[in-house]
Amino acid sequence: MDKDQFYMQQAIELAKLGRFTTTPNPNVGCIIVKNDQIIGKGFHLKAGLPHAEVYALKMAGDAAKDATAYVTLEPCSHYGRTPPCADALVRSGIKRVVIAMQDPNPNVAGKGIKRLKDAGIEVMVGVLNEQAEAINKGFLKCMRTGKPYVQLKLAASLDGKIAMASGESKWITSSVARQDVQQYRAQASCILSTRATVQEDNASLTVRYDELPDEIRKIYPQENIRQPIRVIIDSQNRLTGNENIFSQSGETWIVRKQNIPIIKPNTKLIIESSAQNQIDLVELLTELGKNQINSVWVEAGAHLAGALIEQDLVDELIIYYAPKLLGHNAKDLCVLPNLTKLSLAPQFQFESVVAVGDDLRIILKRK
Repeated sequence: MDKDQFYMQQAIELAKLGRFTTTPNPNVGCIIVKNDQIIGKGFHLKAGLPHAEVYALKMAGDAAKDATAYVTLEPCSHYGRTPPCADALVRSGIKRVVIAMQDPNPNVAGKGIKRLKDAGIEVMVGVLNEQAEAINKGFLKCMRTGKPYVQLKLAASLDGKIAMASGESKWITSSVARQDVQQYRAQASCILSTRATVQEDNASLTVRYDELPDEIRKIYPQENIRQPIRVIIDSQNRLTGNENIFSQSGETWIVRKQNIPIIKPNTKLIIESSAQNQIDLVELLTELGKNQINSVWVEAGAHLAGALIEQDLVDELIIYYAPKLLGHNAKDLCVLPNLTKLSLAPQFQFESVVAVGDDLRIILKRK
């Protein structure tokens, strides 16, 4: 690993510290180096607060002159909630800026790089680009396609069953696996589920702070952990308003086909006008993208899971497998009614296989 990669890797690790708080903004880290010494560092914590470069420049002070800045995402060049970071770098006297990747946001998209070059600053782009992409999958997909990054989580037995025939499903996986889920929930912009899951499982769909790992709780006090928005599909208007989700902190968005609102605090109604009996999932994801929902964590039953897979809307499939067998009468992992030939079977590729307590967590992406 050369010097630029070494320092950029540290900037990427810094950026990850914002992964529970920055949405809808991206995770960004910045390190300022002079004479092979880190003299400034910072990361973006939350929308509306200063960007990573501002914190790093403040720490470096006057020593930033003639130094090199390592930034995981192209510095912004426009006025949003905060002033342009490209201008701050120019004013500091920075001599060289190394950028992991260009920002796809049309308000930036190369303009920040141009601003730096026009000021006579040496700019290098593309150092550890792949790693930088990996820490902002939701932000990048939403900027490029208008739709959020979708992670579908399932918990199953070895024979691919998610519940007994009676509906009993607590608990197939271990408490360690359920704690692992909390980290994913905490990073998501929203949790997508259905009325059936909410009512049948008496679900709360929140981040349980006490179940987050110690290393996370040391960095983030409970009040800083954002509760993802709960987005519940209720196409038949069966939610009553008395379910657990409505008494939890954070927002709940209800997706219906008719304007029959539930008058509850922090509740928003999303109307899907499709003439079909089911909610149009493509339209729904597009609507979520318009509302700055960059990443969707799906926890639902076999029908929604199957529909998302069948329509190729899943970016990442996350399955927790427990070392149990539930038998042929138990409920299946997903419902794929239109799958009639093996050649049509959705294919995935393994990204990782990790032991989580007594269970396995398998992450797959569509092949």
